[in-house]
Amino acid sequence: MISAPLGSWRDEPACQDDLRKLVTSNAQTAAKVRALSRFLGLTGTTSHMRQWESLLEVAAIDVAVARMLEPHVDALGILAEAGHDAPDGSTWGVYAAESPAHVLTVGAEGEQTVIDGEKAWCSLAAELSHAIVIAGSDGGSYACAVDLRDPRAQAQPTAWPSVGLQEIPSGSVAFTKTPVTVLGPPNWYLDRTAFAWGGIRVAACWFGAAVGLARNAVRRHSKRSNPSTVGEMLIGQLEAEIFSIRSVFAQAAAAADGSDEYSRARAWTVALTVRNIVYSGVRRIQHLSREIAGPAALTGDVGFAKADADLTVYISQHHGPRDEAALGTELRTKVDHNGF
Repeated sequence: MISAPLGSWRDEPACQDDLRKLVTSNAQTAAKVRALSRFLGLTGTTSHMRQWESLLEVAAIDVAVARMLEPHVDALGILAEAGHDAPDGSTWGVYAAESPAHVLTVGAEGEQTVIDGEKAWCSLAAELSHAIVIAGSDGGSYACAVDLRDPRAQAQPTAWPSVGLQEIPSGSVAFTKTPVTVLGPPNWYLDRTAFAWGGIRVAACWFGAAVGLARNAVRRHSKRSNPSTVGEMLIGQLEAEIFSIRSVFAQAAAAADGSDEYSRARAWTVALTVRNIVYSGVRRIQHLSREIAGPAALTGDVGFAKADADLTVYISQHHGPRDEAALGTELRTKVDHNGF
């Protein structure tokens, strides 16, 4: 999909049947994440192209499963970058979101570094073995690896009435002087170039979900006894949107995996650009897919309706205008410093 943007997006990859069995299995979250990581060959040093391609195809089958897998892949990369190995069989989340009502601090308890307080938006905390959490101190924020099975880390009961991403409850975790391993110096997590590329990895999940909707819609259209010219027009529009986004991902992967050294600021400009393009395009693909498939798909096709609801929740996490403003500020600053 990304490595060959001129290829047909309507054709699923050769390994799709085996991948579909893993994605749609009844396995628990941790077992599914481990199985998919092995099958797709995703490690802490896997190329960005392969990460994005893999997550895209998982999301095209079930975006909720991609949402389970993406933070695990992210954590493996963070650990590798910090010079640490993930314990065998471990499954990971990354909890970086901040909430004014929940404060998590890092400090010392004797010779042991510990975290204390509560962290919000900890997706699947009750089902994963480990996480990288961001905790604050007077000297800045720190990325901390923590064992979620430690009794001093308690996932809090949470209501999760969401229709989309029902499988990804995101409540808080209370940490009571919980031992951690600090990864990197203060503010290292956000200062990494890889943080920017990680933002594109999430966008690959959005795009995969949209491609799944589009494939479903086109299959429905092709089975109609008298396909309408309006439907043909909408499919043409889908083709253009999908090709554009595939091309953007191909360019971004060349940057992320290439030999050129990207500063964090330069990579962040690329990431903001890609995410904004993908977000707008994904919303358009979602709309076109609904129009092509019709209300019967939204009301009678469990897979289509679920994918549509999951995608709606997932892309709502995009920062939208704030990211666009940040991109404009980045570009203006470069012009101020360097001119045109």
